[in-house]
Amino acid sequence: MTARKVLVVEDERTIAEAVAARLRAEGFEVEIAGDGPSAVDAARRTLPDAIVLDVMLPGFDGLEVCRRIQAERPVPVLMLTARDDETDLLVGLAVGADDYLTKPFSMRELSARVHALLRRAVRNAAPDATAVASPTMHLGDLEINLAERRVLRAGVEAKLTPTEFDLLVHLAGRPRTVLPRERLLADVWGWADASGTRTVDSHIKGLRRKLGADLIRTVHGVGYALEVQR
Repeated sequence: MTARKVLVVEDERTIAEAVAARLRAEGFEVEIAGDGPSAVDAARRTLPDAIVLDVMLPGFDGLEVCRRIQAERPVPVLMLTARDDETDLLVGLAVGADDYLTKPFSMRELSARVHALLRRAVRNAAPDATAVASPTMHLGDLEINLAERRVLRAGVEAKLTPTEFDLLVHLAGRPRTVLPRERLLADVWGWADASGTRTVDSHIKGLRRKLGADLIRTVHGVGYALEVQR
């Protein structure tokens, strides 16, 4: 079997080499880029299966790298940020990042996140019998086209990222049911632990911004429910 390819984009050489060493030890083929322009070039040349991408880069930042790469060829992206700034995180998710880690992080957690991203990519690429049998979900004024991965609310299309779409479909499959963050992490992201509940929160904020704050209800300390008209 051909090794899965991961592009590591990080200008701090020590961190880049440590991440690359961990991923290579787990059987991945790894390439390193240290700035924005070389990252975009490397993505075009190597066609990676996943990208580990630092936000702060010379040349142009990781957000622009993500935007350019996703415009050419969608690929799972794990963003690394030195700041736990909610605005930066939301912008990163909006330009196509699937997940993020705040520095400092453990190599074990980074490795687990990369494996989870790749599992999701394989699962999403597989034929979906549900989508064939029921190609469109109608919930009040919300319309979700599963085959085309398009979402409209009150007739207006919302441009969702792949992860936002998957999260919305999961909530829509159980309308008005409160789903715990831990369950969403397991079912949507494929994580076995609850270390990334803030990732769920950030994606929920993205959905509310694009579809309306009234669509998803928060149950504090538990999780979220999709609120639709009966």
